[in-house]
Amino acid sequence: MHRHNKSHLNPYKDNSNINYPEYLIHKNSSNDYGPNPFVINIEQATLQNNYFRTALWTGDYLQLTLMSIKPGEDIGLEIHPDLDQFLRIEQGQGVVMMGDKKDNLNFKKSVYDNFAIIIPAGTWHNLINTGRVPLKLYSLYAPPQHPFGTVHVTKQDAEEHHE
Repeated sequence: MHRHNKSHLNPYKDNSNINYPEYLIHKNSSNDYGPNPFVINIEQATLQNNYFRTALWTGDYLQLTLMSIKPGEDIGLEIHPDLDQFLRIEQGQGVVMMGDKKDNLNFKKSVYDNFAIIIPAGTWHNLINTGRVPLKLYSLYAPPQHPFGTVHVTKQDAEEHHE
């Protein structure tokens, strides 16, 4: 039987000799750890994030962001012509919509905790929080979508600084 060492319960110190500072939910600044080697308890990090979007790790070919979508809010209708995207929901419920045209989102699915969503490059998409708690998820972009160190505290911040 494997016993868990309490140090492994801290998502910011897992299997690393780097001593990470307090996580950014207490600061309005970036803690983008890319492109350095990085190990984290992604579930705990995602659940602790209260920002609409924050880049946690940005490399040359991949980016990891954390998101927290308020009840009734959405990511916003968007398309990434040259990148694929992976989303994993850790908390909450929502509806994901996708399609080949902005006005024809003919793919629609309800999603919940532990669901994964794959968005192929060139696909219009949106994710709406239909629950009563924040929708907590992480996203992998390949290649990166947002500038290194991106922090959008609210959806309005993201819309004002749309890359």
